[in-house]
Order: sequence, then C-alpha cells, then structure tokens
Amino acid sequence: MKKTISSWIGIFVGCIIMASAFVYFINPYNLVPGGVYGASIVLHNLFPSIQVGTFGYMFDIPLLIISVLLLGSKLGSRTIVAALFTPLVMNVLSYISYPSEEALHQLDPSQLLGGCLDMSDHLMLTSVIGAVIIGLGGGIVVRSRATTGGTDIVAMILQKYCHIRFSKAILLVDGIVVLFGLLVIGFGIGQSDDVVQPSWHLSFYSLITIYISSRVIAYVINGEKNDKLLFVISDTKLTALHDYILKDLDRTATCIKSSGLYTKSDKEMLFLVVSYKEVMGIKQKIREVDPKAFVVVTDAYDAFGEGWKELPMEGELQPE
Repeated sequence: MKKTISSWIGIFVGCIIMASAFVYFINPYNLVPGGVYGASIVLHNLFPSIQVGTFGYMFDIPLLIISVLLLGSKLGSRTIVAALFTPLVMNVLSYISYPSEEALHQLDPSQLLGGCLDMSDHLMLTSVIGAVIIGLGGGIVVRSRATTGGTDIVAMILQKYCHIRFSKAILLVDGIVVLFGLLVIGFGIGQSDDVVQPSWHLSFYSLITIYISSRVIAYVINGEKNDKLLFVISDTKLTALHDYILKDLDRTATCIKSSGLYTKSDKEMLFLVVSYKEVMGIKQKIREVDPKAFVVVTDAYDAFGEGWKELPMEGELQPE
C-alpha cells in the first residue's frame, strides 16, 4: 500500500514539475523540445487562442486509443492519469501566470509572472533550465511506473511495424517535430533582420533541450550507472578478502570454481559488483592479500537484486 501511494504521489509531482518547466521556461520562448508538447507549441503559434495543454489533449487522447488498437496493450491507469493530468496542470499554470487573455494567447514572457521571469535575453540558460526540469519531472513519472504517453506510443508503433529501435524512433519523431517547428514558427520571437539573435537559432536551442532532458531522465531513472564489476582470480583462498567484502563493505560475492587453462591447477575466482567509490579500497585489499592475483574491473551497466535495483516490471520503460 505504501509503495502504491508513493508511486501515485510521484506521478502527480512529476507531472506538475514537467508542466511547470514548459509553462515557465519552454513555451514562452517558442522552444520546441520534441514530443507532443513540442508539436503543441508549434500549433499554438498557428492558433494562439488554443493553449499548449489543450493541443496536448488533442494528441494524447488519440494516441492512447491508437496504442490499444495497434499495439494491443492494456493501458495502465497510471499512464492514462499522467497523460491527462499534465496538460491540465499546464493550462491551469498558464492561466494563473499571465495577467490577461492577450498575454496568454501570445505567451508573452515579458508579462509572465509580472515580468519577473522574463529570460528572452538568456535563451541558452532558459533552454538548459527547462530541459533539466523536464527531465527531472519525466524521470519521476517513469520511476513511478507511468509514462506521459505521446511520442513514446509513436516510437513503440515504429518499433513494432518498422523494426526501428525505440531510442532511434524517439530521435526520429523528435527530429520531425523540431523540423516542423523550424518551418512553422520560422523566425519565432525574433525578426528576420535580428542579426544579434536570429530566431532560427531556436531550433538549435531546441536540440540542446532535447539532449539534456533525455540525459536527465536517464539519470533520474537509472542513476549514475558507474557501478563496477570485478573478477578476482587467485591461486590461494582469499579469506581476508572475504571478510573485507562481508564486514567492511557489507556486501557479498560469488565464489566460482575454476582452474587454470595452462597449469590445470584449482583457483579461486570471486565475482562481485561494487560502487565506483569502493573500487580503490578493494584493489588495495587484494594487493595486501595476494599481490599476484589476476583482477579484472569493468563497468556494470545495470545491477539488479538485493542491495541494488529492483528488476523492472512488465511494460516498464527503460532508457537505452
């Protein structure tokens, strides 16, 4: 029950964080960070009276239906709630943050929160901040075993019917959205004679936003991914090393029965995963116990089990 409640809280918190990033750092500056809401920003430039969140509904609801028809998947309640709640929060925050209907339709950053958050002269900063906050919110939602729908569904359809890897499909869809933004928005918040800051640069800021947000999402979901995998092979029984692993590191390891290919003699091989901070200490202990031991240290991309992460559930998204 506690896990269920915390996961639902995580979904709502993540959606609010992500919606805030769009309202305060992305939408007012015509940045197009791919996905459904990137396409919604572009369409808002064509139809200013319709808010970005409303366009989000126009994309998300049909995509959720298509997901059932083409993928045959049973949509989880978490994903449905996240896909419907995020545009709602986006619209509510937009109405609260702008003083008039005209400012709301224009998404005028000079009137956003009374002008105290106008970052028109700092587009690199706003794109980085917006990307980080989007990644943080999106990562929390995915860690809570939900998705916000959108381009994830398109990518899964491309993966199933066009045999394109999920990560490449996401990149393809986001690239098309950014190109759509470049064609439709054109010169965006600047003008064609704006030499200092040509607004076609917005497409480059959009690409930066896409990259940073994807990295932050992966970091939030999977952590740093800098755990290390060690193989230790020795001619003697490494009792002191066993004690160090069990008592000092409070970890365990697997002893694998092995023998030398050339000598045919029995050897002890230890297999263990440790954090990168523990690698130096364990190497020093190995040198102390058996300076002639053969040691291999490599990256452990993912580690699941007791003391590490839980194995993902069926249908749970994992960044590649």
